[in-house]
Amino acid sequence: MSHASIPGVSSPQISRETTRATRQNAALQAKDPAVCPTDDEAQVPRKPAKNKRSLDYVWRSGVAGGLAGCAAKTVVAPLDRVKILFQSHNPHFIKYTGSWLGVSEAMKAIYRQDGPTGLFRGHSATLLRIFPYAAIKFLAYEQIRALVIPSKDHETPFRRLISGSLAGVTSVFFTYPLEVIRVRLAFETKKDSRSSLRSICKQIFSEQQKPRALAGPAGEILPVVPPRHGLTNFYRGFSPTLLGMLPYAGMSFLTHDTAGDILRHPKLAKWTTLPQPENAPVGKAAPLRSWAELFAGGVAGLVSQTASYPLEVIRRRMQVGGAVGDGHRMRIGETAGIIMRERGIRGFFVGLTIGYAKVVPMVAASFYTYERLKTWFGI
Repeated sequence: MSHASIPGVSSPQISRETTRATRQNAALQAKDPAVCPTDDEAQVPRKPAKNKRSLDYVWRSGVAGGLAGCAAKTVVAPLDRVKILFQSHNPHFIKYTGSWLGVSEAMKAIYRQDGPTGLFRGHSATLLRIFPYAAIKFLAYEQIRALVIPSKDHETPFRRLISGSLAGVTSVFFTYPLEVIRVRLAFETKKDSRSSLRSICKQIFSEQQKPRALAGPAGEILPVVPPRHGLTNFYRGFSPTLLGMLPYAGMSFLTHDTAGDILRHPKLAKWTTLPQPENAPVGKAAPLRSWAELFAGGVAGLVSQTASYPLEVIRRRMQVGGAVGDGHRMRIGETAGIIMRERGIRGFFVGLTIGYAKVVPMVAASFYTYERLKTWFGI
């Protein structure tokens, strides 16, 4: 029987009631939770965003950063040894500078003299320094970034740059004495005069400039101020380190984060990103594929190394100042002048090619390990 044949009910009235019922059913379905396990609403609930100020987040990010730094430094330890010898103008290795063939020959010379362990000389001190250094750097970046960039609306390249720069300065302040010790160990090349870690520390602590008489405006002899020594010697080259860390760490984090954003663009995400893990906190970006993460880190290393290399050369020369010459503490301007007189502008870029060969894979491995450990730790 058709609706039209029902007594006392018109067709327009039936149509209105049917429309009303359909709307009510739709509203009920929107309110009711999905019951089918294949529905989107039935996916495993995501973890809430972690509080970056919590102790749990702090230790996880710190350990992840420290392990990432150790892994990265181990990968490039032989190149790092050669680069330090080039930068510090070691008299036994000056002849090898200036070419990739020289890098190879320098590594062969070290291998012939000391064996494979010679390529890793000073690496134990490197690991002792790099774990706290990298842990503090990545931890500080996460904390400072949370303050400087409280939300996506505040995220700008300048804020990323500032966050990275301050993180680098914070980490280098607490770990710089270990860097000076490491450079001294790597600087030594004579097999019959090896110094232990303890003797290197005592040597650095006791180094002081030879007293020199000063003449006043009228030719009179002024009293000589006693030279500084002691703990301050462990901060040789600290000023250019701070100046170099501002562009290095800042550009490193800025470039990595920017490259990550580009690689996660919707048009590229299909080939560059992995599925979001179930334990990923809310709001965390999808992890990059291995090649994409390594690429982002490599580009970050290339850019940051170029921006900070001249100051790094000055820093190395200042750090070994007590091991050559009269042992007095050289200032930034004095060191830069010596380098300029020796080799001109090119002197500030000695070892840059080996620097690229070292820093690009090192930063790539560092960011890759850090991001993978963060995913594993669920932060």
